[in-house]
Amino acid sequence: MSQQTITKETVKSSSEHTPQCLFCSTSLNHTLVDLGMSPLCESILSVDRVNQMEPFYPLHVRVCSNCFLVQLEAYVSPEHIFTEYAYFSSFSDTWLAQCKAYTDNVVERFGLDQDSHVVELASNDGYLLQYFVDKNIPVLGVEPATNIAKVAIEKGIPTLNEFFGEDCAKTLVAQGKAADLIAANNVIAHVPNLNDFIAGIKILMKPGGVFTGEIQHLMRLMELNQFDTIYHEHFFYHTLSTLETIFAAHGMTIFDVEELPTHGGSLRIYARHTDDQTKPVGDRVIDLRQREAAAGFTSLERYTHFDEQVRETKRKLLNFLIKTKQEGKTIVGYGAPGKGNTLLNYCGIRTDFLDYTVDRNPYKHGKFLPGTHIPVYHPDKIKETKPDYVLILPWNVKDEIMEQMSVIREWGGKFVVPIPEVTVYP
Repeated sequence: MSQQTITKETVKSSSEHTPQCLFCSTSLNHTLVDLGMSPLCESILSVDRVNQMEPFYPLHVRVCSNCFLVQLEAYVSPEHIFTEYAYFSSFSDTWLAQCKAYTDNVVERFGLDQDSHVVELASNDGYLLQYFVDKNIPVLGVEPATNIAKVAIEKGIPTLNEFFGEDCAKTLVAQGKAADLIAANNVIAHVPNLNDFIAGIKILMKPGGVFTGEIQHLMRLMELNQFDTIYHEHFFYHTLSTLETIFAAHGMTIFDVEELPTHGGSLRIYARHTDDQTKPVGDRVIDLRQREAAAGFTSLERYTHFDEQVRETKRKLLNFLIKTKQEGKTIVGYGAPGKGNTLLNYCGIRTDFLDYTVDRNPYKHGKFLPGTHIPVYHPDKIKETKPDYVLILPWNVKDEIMEQMSVIREWGGKFVVPIPEVTVYP
């Protein structure tokens, strides 16, 4: 597959001008997509910060010609992004239902009980671990965002407010807190020191233990034109093939994979120690590996046409918005997700197009979106102003939102979903 054997010890000399692959250190000379300059997508602004300078960073995504890992440069440290974070997992009903179903499944499949230990990395507000607690299974969350860890602790979820890596894993093992199950949902994309993070998993996992991780699937991102899910907090964009390469370099094997609808298309991988032969590699791994190869994801050519596809989507969305405003219609947003901020900043959509947006998360009310400074209100604001169109920014939960906000049909309002292309729902 590659021009060199990849191990975690692989090191190449750095170049002053060319970024290096954050896994295998190869020079990154190939672009997947360049979304220009954008602020940090979760850095929502309070009133006193609206008129202050905002830092913008490049959203230039590259692909490694050696291991095919798609990635952003680490322009900003995780400490800067995640020490105070605006994303609380418990505000999506769909997501919580999936987490409960996952808990029921893994408890039965791997025989977890009160003598087991479950650790979640980037455990957020305890949205997942609460379901293990309900089953009297001992848990520990590791969450770097201080404000969110505090919420989890107040819920009764034991939580360590720290960034996870080799050192953290060694400390936990020394304290007798090795894990039968390690979960990490939508976090492997968020850690630029990828090798340190995966090495920590290897250390923390008991000899017969299991790691499960949910990761956005690059194949689906590209197929469905989900470029707005690219932002600075997401350093990596994975295929099963890249994940297998990374875990193998650290002495682990992916033995099962599920394809999920989450975030527009995600993978749930199951990994074990490579020398644990009690969990054979299943047919779903072999099948997806073959499908990715057939779709070209193990050759550089597959990655080179996405940039123009994204530009065309921008043009179509702006054409719709311009035409609608010229007709004297009103447009507001629903949601204040990270993906929405990428879309709005890349397309240059501000209050000249969107009067405001709304969100269920009270943390965001009375604040402003980064870069565009679009104000955020409670969803009841939509009933007050009766807009003609509601642009759904978290399109991955569009069905849930259209059901929650079906009231807009009383005055003839319509929903607009921007991805994979502009679609109007009556």
